[in-house]
Amino acid sequence: MTAFAPDSIVLNRKLPLWYQVSQSLRASILGRPAEAPLRLPTEEQLALHYGVSVLTMRQALKELEDEGLISRHRRRGTFIEPSARRGAPVRLLGSVDAIVAQQSGMHTRILDSGPGPVPPELAEHFPGLDRVATYHRLRRDEKTDEPTNHAHNWVRPDVADRVTLEDLRRWPMTKVLRDVVGVRISRITDTVEARLADPDTARLLEVPLLSPILHYTGITYDEEGRVLDVARIHYRGDRFSFTVTLDAH
Repeated sequence: MTAFAPDSIVLNRKLPLWYQVSQSLRASILGRPAEAPLRLPTEEQLALHYGVSVLTMRQALKELEDEGLISRHRRRGTFIEPSARRGAPVRLLGSVDAIVAQQSGMHTRILDSGPGPVPPELAEHFPGLDRVATYHRLRRDEKTDEPTNHAHNWVRPDVADRVTLEDLRRWPMTKVLRDVVGVRISRITDTVEARLADPDTARLLEVPLLSPILHYTGITYDEEGRVLDVARIHYRGDRFSFTVTLDAH
């Protein structure tokens, strides 16, 4: 049986290796094509793929097993759960792959895209630019077809020239910027706050007006300190939660 092939990752030695591996593998699983095999490579093969020890790989797999994304069977192997629920809580620990995993595994529809003026409240992030590329996407649960979040992105024009709508239907913006466009992301700053659904958000997410919404803002920087992308995502409050884990080391 052919095994599922996960994406590659460049590990950051300042963060727990098992955490980075689990988030990278999680993103690969949730973003896999429908026809991809459900069987994972062996622990030893995965450890070699990621460049970590088998013990580290085992800890990463346990994280995904506890979440219900995979199941492990003695002598048969490890398998992706085809009915695994998307939109589960994500522990954010400063990894770009955590952001990718958070945004993966949804059916994405492009609501609008094209050049537009820089919104006044974002002008400080795009100095010297009058216009940016804008994208508005709606994500739905692949299993239930339930809307889960809608996202607005504002992207530098010179970067957006290499972004295609087909890429955005398949992958999160962060993954497209890093793995398709090839920009080197230095950091992403995240802000999450509770809000009440306005009329447009309530309509898109199919929830009552003034329902609880998680409003996420992510600002992506390159190695020169330039802002590449500003993302604003509205998540259904009944489907998502965010947990931040602080590493004492």
